[in-house]
Amino acid sequence: MFAYIIRRILIMIPTLVMISVLIFTIMEWPPGNYFDTYIAELEAQGEAADLQEIEELRKEHGFDKPPIGRYFHWAFGLLQGDMGYSFEYELPVNEVVGSRMWLTLLVSFVSIFFTWIFAFPIGIYSATHQYSWGDYGLTFVGLLGLATPNFLLALIFMYFANIWFGVSIGGLMDPEFKNQAMSWAKFVSILEHLWIPVIIIGTAGTAGMIRRLRANLLDELQKQYVTTAKAKGLHPFKALTKYPLRMSLNFFISDIGSLLPAMISGAEVTAIVLSLETTGPLLIRALKAQDMYLAGSFLMVLASFTVLGVLISDIALALLDPRIRLQGGSTK
Repeated sequence: MFAYIIRRILIMIPTLVMISVLIFTIMEWPPGNYFDTYIAELEAQGEAADLQEIEELRKEHGFDKPPIGRYFHWAFGLLQGDMGYSFEYELPVNEVVGSRMWLTLLVSFVSIFFTWIFAFPIGIYSATHQYSWGDYGLTFVGLLGLATPNFLLALIFMYFANIWFGVSIGGLMDPEFKNQAMSWAKFVSILEHLWIPVIIIGTAGTAGMIRRLRANLLDELQKQYVTTAKAKGLHPFKALTKYPLRMSLNFFISDIGSLLPAMISGAEVTAIVLSLETTGPLLIRALKAQDMYLAGSFLMVLASFTVLGVLISDIALALLDPRIRLQGGSTK
């Protein structure tokens, strides 16, 4: 196991290097840069740009150098914890992302908890009561949750909240707390606004997990070892949880690779609809404005979490399911 982990970590290094090259190439691919976009926006508004100041910014951040020089400057900065400078916000990327990161993590953690606490009992019930009225009803609700986009559900919530209660559900806190330091009143305001984005974001994840858990558990319950366990008089609950439920959780462990970056990025489109102060809208705005260091560094963080999540899921799967081996080859 230790040798496997070391080998995978060594493989991660060239993988991340290739990803960084790909991200930087994509960021450089569109014509122009942030400064060209900024000048065009000022001209469209009938304002004059300070070309001398912009030229100084170009030189300060290496835009007078060839792309390969800017790549190494950016890459070595990432290795030292420096994610670059955001031209859009006129702040270091670390400060821009850091101010929104804890809100993103809060929404993601609560949404994941919401998904697990509802999906597991419903999925187990549907599998153990196959073709019952409860199974049909929960299947219908699950398919409805999968078919409804999160952003559409957010719009529906916003409409009915305004019609029925006359309140706005946008944002994660009351407007007066947005630029204030954390306090008990601000924390209470966040909790009051948190439940709606959690329900909206968690709906699709809950529905998908219910369907996968039901399918995997049904497959395990039909195997011979479950029939043998029941024939020997093993208690039904223990016969369910001892191996079938454990073996049907493989998909849950393999999802860690996508779960970690999702916790950092949040639901981007839903966050825009609900005006959430998370990192998702920040990334989309950076891509539109060609704020390359903000967008590129954030994408690199997501890629790193994806690679790390895949490693964790592979190790966890090997520990959870004895049928999975870390190395190939035949066994006697």
